[in-house]
Amino acid sequence: MRRTKDLARLRKDARSIFLAGVDAVNPVNAVKKHLRLKDNQLTVENIKYDLTEFENIFVIGTGKASAAMAQALEELLGERLHSGLVNTKYDHGVPLRKIQLNESAHPVPDEAGFRGAQRIVKLLEKTGKKDLVIFLISGGGSALLPYPAEGLSLEDKQEVTKTLLEVGADIHEINALRKHLSLVKGGRLARFAFPSPLISLILSDVIGDDLDSIASGPTVPDYSTFGDCLHILDKYHIRDRVPPVVVEIMEKGARGEIEESPKPGDPVFEQTQNVIIGSNIQAVEAARNKAHKLGYNTLILSTFIEGETKDVARVHAALAKEILSSGNPIGRPACVISGGETTVTIQGKGLGGRNQEFALAAAINIAGLRDVVVLSAGTDGTDGPTDAAGAIVDGTTIERAEKMGMDAELFLRENDSYHFSQSLGDLIITGPTHTNVMDLRLVLAA
Repeated sequence: MRRTKDLARLRKDARSIFLAGVDAVNPVNAVKKHLRLKDNQLTVENIKYDLTEFENIFVIGTGKASAAMAQALEELLGERLHSGLVNTKYDHGVPLRKIQLNESAHPVPDEAGFRGAQRIVKLLEKTGKKDLVIFLISGGGSALLPYPAEGLSLEDKQEVTKTLLEVGADIHEINALRKHLSLVKGGRLARFAFPSPLISLILSDVIGDDLDSIASGPTVPDYSTFGDCLHILDKYHIRDRVPPVVVEIMEKGARGEIEESPKPGDPVFEQTQNVIIGSNIQAVEAARNKAHKLGYNTLILSTFIEGETKDVARVHAALAKEILSSGNPIGRPACVISGGETTVTIQGKGLGGRNQEFALAAAINIAGLRDVVVLSAGTDGTDGPTDAAGAIVDGTTIERAEKMGMDAELFLRENDSYHFSQSLGDLIITGPTHTNVMDLRLVLAA
């Protein structure tokens, strides 16, 4: 009986710790924390803007948190705000008064996203030196702002995104291709905004908070090249799996026949301020503080975790075993926290996401361990093409599955982690959180 009670407490604590991390990167609070308005002076980090010098203030945005961020700006700027438009994911909208909302698909872009991107560009083409543009960027922003380069169709871009996801390409690689197949990514949106002063407020969903990778860097210099993109296609042996026009564009660009994306030193960035207002480390630190308050010894493993999900799960399970065996690297009750974003190489035909697959793989590796719980979930409330943020497992998960006639290894091979955890009641379902700073993973050992 004691074991059941301990597991119930651990599972409850794990959920509370995760939600504390998510709450710490609430986009409304993040915007208000980094912007200060006194009289007509707007302070963004260490730069001050005299709003009386601008005829209009426009707000544009892209990403899963862009609507909530826009809501914060409406509250802050009030009647000073002229208008704007944000592209966000379906069902991620919030009530807005002056800024228009356009919902579209993620992670594979759709026509609605394309139409929204076109409207944003048309808005920017009408701005001038006397207009201030504020751009709201958050996780998912790349897929939610699709604007194919000349000669490409939206279907071509969709096929490239699907293929890269299927082969397990990381976000930096995916975005390198996206930037070179787009009219707005890789610093190109800054060209449309120029010469208007441009403020980009960014919720980072990229390991290391690399500005040129977040939402494919629409307002920052691009360090990737057409040649890099060809290397990525060759690395995953997918030249023959993407539309021929994509390879043609990359080859022409590598030969200098197509203009490269804006690089460091380009004058279009002279009046652009890019500010990260939220990131994975903030969520991880908040989770650590919550765990400490609940009485756990805490350890932040890393916020730079990436790699194949199943491999990363085995490492986390090994850490749980070490804590139980030797009390290293921290003693019990222990809470180990990691952030970042792993990838899944799809081999089966099941349903799931990287966090659910992490939990399933971890469950296999901690089977039979007493008083150990592992949780993995996305801070955006979405994991893959499912309604779950992730899943939670413990040392009894595999035993419970076997009693229901389920073979965990088979579910893992089929990449069917969703149905595995759903059958056991182990899914983490939060609904849209309106934020996105990658994933949180927890290992609790009592």
